[in-house]
Amino acid sequence: MTEKEKAQKGLLYDANYDAALLKERAKCQELCYEHNQLPPSKVEQRKELIRKILAKTEGDFWIEQPFRCDYGYNVSIGKNFYANYNCIILDGAKVTFGDNVFIAPNCGFYTAGHPLDIEQRNQGLEYAYPITVGNNVWIGGNVTVLPGVTIGDGAVIGAGSVVTKDIPANVIAVGNPCRVIREITPEDREKYKK
Repeated sequence: MTEKEKAQKGLLYDANYDAALLKERAKCQELCYEHNQLPPSKVEQRKELIRKILAKTEGDFWIEQPFRCDYGYNVSIGKNFYANYNCIILDGAKVTFGDNVFIAPNCGFYTAGHPLDIEQRNQGLEYAYPITVGNNVWIGGNVTVLPGVTIGDGAVIGAGSVVTKDIPANVIAVGNPCRVIREITPEDREKYKK
């Protein structure tokens, strides 16, 4: 079994020394670098590079510079996706974003983790568990989403949160560790009247 296949199965794999994975990461880093160096006015070129980097893009989307990911081929974004400045996705496993996802600046989505055992960690072994973000999710600034997390449709994740466990649909969740503080209600629709 290759190291990539081990990663896809959620097993410990060699991310630090495997030649095939190093080559794939280097290719993605080059494309991210190219994207991040383009002038902001080069809208179509920027979108085309993102389409080359990511596994799947649907409809309209926008990703501000700088943007970084490890492989790209594990990341899928839905329609009307927006990621603000400094979005980082460590995609050793699948990272899936639904439609109408809005991500504030300085957010990280980390599928990668490292063993607690010193010897395994020093061998360069790690694991990767998928992250899933549902439809209509808003993620505040400086949020960190850890391996294996699912965020349900319509959820709002407050700024500065560290999401260590699944978050259900249609709730506001905040903190470190991130936890649900309440459901989103019809009254929330009235909060910001025009």
